[in-house]
Order: sequence, then C-alpha cells, then structure tokens
Amino acid sequence: MPNSPNRTPAMLEVEEARGERLEILIPRLINSIGLTATATELGISKSSVNYWCMKLGIIRQMVALVPGERVEVRGRPKIDGD
Repeated sequence: MPNSPNRTPAMLEVEEARGERLEILIPRLINSIGLTATATELGISKSSVNYWCMKLGIIRQMVALVPGERVEVRGRPKIDGD
C-alpha cells in the first residue's frame, strides 16, 4: 500500500491487514453490509468510517427508490497511484 501522508496510522494498519486500498475497501463494504457493519468489520467506530470517507474523498449518498426503479453507477474510479 502506498504510504500516503493523508493516512493515519490506523488507516495504514487496516490497509496492511486487508491488503486493499481504503478507497476501494470502504465503499465496497458500505455498499454490501452497511455503515455500522463496516465499522465493526474494520474494528473502528462509525464516526471514524465517516471521517475516513471525508479524508479520502469517498462520497456517500442515500437513494430511496420506488418499486421497479434502479440506480446505475457508471465509470471507473480514478485513484492516485493506479
């Protein structure tokens, strides 16, 4: 994992333990298991997950859909160092 100056020691520890960049890991976890379970899975608080998202530029949005509607996310993430 790149040693980025905007990462706290806890962030670096999670990246090292998981072998995945937080910019990929956090959105994947939040989308699959939710914010609370993500915090539990990573061993940090919900407020830390929110802080890490803010610090890393991860945008979280909630969408309410009527039955039959769907949301499509397009594009390939551009992450420094890729």
